[in-house]
Amino acid sequence: MVKAIIMGAGGKMGGRIASIVNSTDGIEIAAAVEKAGHPLIGQDVGETLGLGKRGIPIAAGLETVIGKGDVVIDFTHHDASMEHLRIAAENSKAIVIGTTGFTAEQTAKIRQIAPTTRCVLAPNMSVGVNVMFKVLEDVTKIIGEDFDIEIIEAHHNLKKDAPSGTAMRMAQIIAAALKRDLDKEAVYERKGMIGARTKTEIGIQTVRAGDIVGEHWVIYGGLGERLEFIHRAHSRDNFAKGAVRAAKWVVGQPNGLYDMQDVLGLKK
Repeated sequence: MVKAIIMGAGGKMGGRIASIVNSTDGIEIAAAVEKAGHPLIGQDVGETLGLGKRGIPIAAGLETVIGKGDVVIDFTHHDASMEHLRIAAENSKAIVIGTTGFTAEQTAKIRQIAPTTRCVLAPNMSVGVNVMFKVLEDVTKIIGEDFDIEIIEAHHNLKKDAPSGTAMRMAQIIAAALKRDLDKEAVYERKGMIGARTKTEIGIQTVRAGDIVGEHWVIYGGLGERLEFIHRAHSRDNFAKGAVRAAKWVVGQPNGLYDMQDVLGLKK
């Protein structure tokens, strides 16, 4: 039985992860964590989520419960996730990180620390999105330079980072397939007399509205035809299910930095 430590258990995503763990065979909640000062600290995690009493009080800080679990599941904040990765690595615990919004410096630090333990890092844990990542890589290589490529993402009005980590991962995959420098070719906003679209640019546009869970479109526009790939998330449960699947998988792996393509066996 895999023992999971759920970070941000009092939040929307952490709560859904805890609920999915509770209903999944082969994994159980070993501990639940919130940041210091959170009003749910000390309360039973099962009772707060409507799962019935579990005898697991929500703790303040990962260090207080790190010894209770095999794997940490973290969808919190990029600064907090850096600290959680450090603690997991120092205690030889596996960790699954679905947080987005990392700076370039933080990403470099993750790539330094993560291989010292077992870490799955992915901007989107959805099985469907990760299948789409694979499809985009293959389609882009086939299409080559003949189509204009645009990415549009839409999320709820409380999302803090933009573009989404998923949209940026899509852009990175497409740029790599075309051997383009994304830092030079990405176009994030268009307004006014900007001139004709360049042949090599990759458009990445953002929508924030209402309670949209997450939607991503990739448009390949050619002469006389257009290809569109769309993924729509209807609830947070698909992300939670993917994270739990990753948690069960990563505990049995050697030290290293992995992503959901590894978890799903999609890498060649």
